[in-house]
Amino acid sequence: MIYLDTSVALAQLLAEDREPPASLWRDPLVSSRLLEYEVWTRIHALRLGRTHGDDVRALLGRVALIEMAPPVLARALEPFPTPVRTLDALHLASIEFLRAHGQVVKLASYDERLIDGARGLRIPIYKL
Repeated sequence: MIYLDTSVALAQLLAEDREPPASLWRDPLVSSRLLEYEVWTRIHALRLGRTHGDDVRALLGRVALIEMAPPVLARALEPFPTPVRTLDALHLASIEFLRAHGQVVKLASYDERLIDGARGLRIPIYKL
């Protein structure tokens, strides 16, 4: 299972210089419900809702979204091995929640700070 970070979703949607491999989209994808909010906020900030809305909905429809339930939120309040930002703590807590429930998860991200936080927790990184 691949945990999809917002940086990868936006790279796909906005046709950035870096683009995730096609093989990524064939794997089961999961993310925090936070992904939906981060993606839509960025799309609206760029005023791309009309041109990219269908693509956003299609991408999000391929991802199993984890709700920010009390156990996830509680874990995000605890310390991490490396300094993390608030949203990164929520993403990492979501991954840890999945792992605690027996899921094998790799993180797909272009965000080096999030990757560093994941490595501190020994979360495998999906090679992009």
